[in-house]
Amino acid sequence: MPASTLTLAASDFIQLTTFRRNGQGVPTPVWVVPDGDALAVFTPVGTGKLKRIGHTPRVTVAECDRRGRLLDDAEPVAATATTTSDPAEVARVTRLLADKYGLQFRIFMLVERVLARGERQREVIHIVPDDPGGEAAATA
Repeated sequence: MPASTLTLAASDFIQLTTFRRNGQGVPTPVWVVPDGDALAVFTPVGTGKLKRIGHTPRVTVAECDRRGRLLDDAEPVAATATTTSDPAEVARVTRLLADKYGLQFRIFMLVERVLARGERQREVIHIVPDDPGGEAAATA
């Protein structure tokens, strides 16, 4: 796994920036897990980030805090995103996230389930950095 991917996968949060049709970036903090040479995150079905990835798979990712503020030394990395709603893949990534984030993940999912009045369907986003070495920062 490239160094940039390892660093991002070890982060508690990454800022996933997806792009509108007009090119404007929309940053969102997300939990992340390593998945082979890629990163994996999940999100509820129907979110804006899924719609934006549907029309352009170009994204950037960078280390951030839970509020989405980039860390001081964080450099955005250009990447390509793909999505899947395959139930087996969603379950596998959910387990990876639960293993990494432990109790905070379980509490968050419980609160979300109560507020949504039921389980929300999810999709997995796989993110593959464009620059395997991670040397070039993205310019969006």
